[in-house]
Amino acid sequence: MIEVRLAVPADGDALGRIHSASWAVAYAPFFDPEFAARGVEDRLGRWHERITDEDGTLLVASVDGRPLALSYCVPSPTRPGSAEIFSFYSHPDGWGTGVAAELMTHTLRHLRERGFTHVHLWTLRDTPQSRRFYSKSGFAETGAVTTHDFGDGNPLEQVEYQRACS
Repeated sequence: MIEVRLAVPADGDALGRIHSASWAVAYAPFFDPEFAARGVEDRLGRWHERITDEDGTLLVASVDGRPLALSYCVPSPTRPGSAEIFSFYSHPDGWGTGVAAELMTHTLRHLRERGFTHVHLWTLRDTPQSRRFYSKSGFAETGAVTTHDFGDGNPLEQVEYQRACS
């Protein structure tokens, strides 16, 4: 059974495990092994502070009581009245279970209830699995491209996706 709810302070460690495991599989291959290992470790402790962010919304999805996916949304810093999905991660153990799709449905519903009509996000160009997921979830590429430096001095290209919150 899949359950989606607002994250609470006690979820911080579980959210870190989700982010870290997902990042290790999807993102770490783009980096030097030492930098990637530090990145995986760093992601374990990031979520305690974000849970208390009053501007953002942090949802957690669990399968049979085990937290396996998270979404973190904020008001868009570049598009007034729109939201941005700043983080959307599913633990590899949850891939193929439907937990990410259920979380996206709840995320969009929550954004609608908060008065947002549109949402956008950025994802790495070279992550086909995430790009397929966003397309299946009704997002379309905007054509906008940017780069993001994760701290190793080698910026990676990101592409933007958007959709209505309906």
